[in-house]
Amino acid sequence: MQTSELPDLAHTDTKPLHWLATAAAMAAVVAAAGLLQPDPTASASTPHRTTAQHGTTTVAAPDPARASFPLDCGQVGSTVAEQATGDLDGDGRPETVAVVRCAAGSGTPPSGVYVLTHGSGAAPRVVATLVDPAQEISVGDFAVRDGIVSATLFGYSSDTVARCCPDRQERATWQWKGGAFVRATQAAPSAA
Repeated sequence: MQTSELPDLAHTDTKPLHWLATAAAMAAVVAAAGLLQPDPTASASTPHRTTAQHGTTTVAAPDPARASFPLDCGQVGSTVAEQATGDLDGDGRPETVAVVRCAAGSGTPPSGVYVLTHGSGAAPRVVATLVDPAQEISVGDFAVRDGIVSATLFGYSSDTVARCCPDRQERATWQWKGGAFVRATQAAPSAA
């Protein structure tokens, strides 16, 4: 064996303190790596969503004035009586719920309640009909809160009831569950 003419280097003579310092440094690296894990919901094929708190702008809710509703009003056209927005399906993007009816000059035309989302084109698209105007129902006390759509529905018990004065009333809610809007109803006191 040939001896070196260089002086002994400190790292070639290990002591317990050296191993303790190395172990502490490795523990710090492992701990830091654990804190910097990637988002478990993100993947290479799905872009990461950012929120307004990170400096990006939020997505605007669909505008019902630009939507085409499945409502036949003839020459009088339709009108959006009420609208509310909220994230109904939990995807981080707002939907708009619109109460729409024919723009009749008098009387109480039946209402339709539609859920709008951004379409692939410029105009929003209807993705769900919660109340169909064919049901001859009017809508009151309408709101969207915490992903739940709620409304008071006014209807008629028979064709003999005057269309000015609904004699049925119920409270309805809709919530997105299992890929569809699930309706729950509760009888409301009669307005008689």
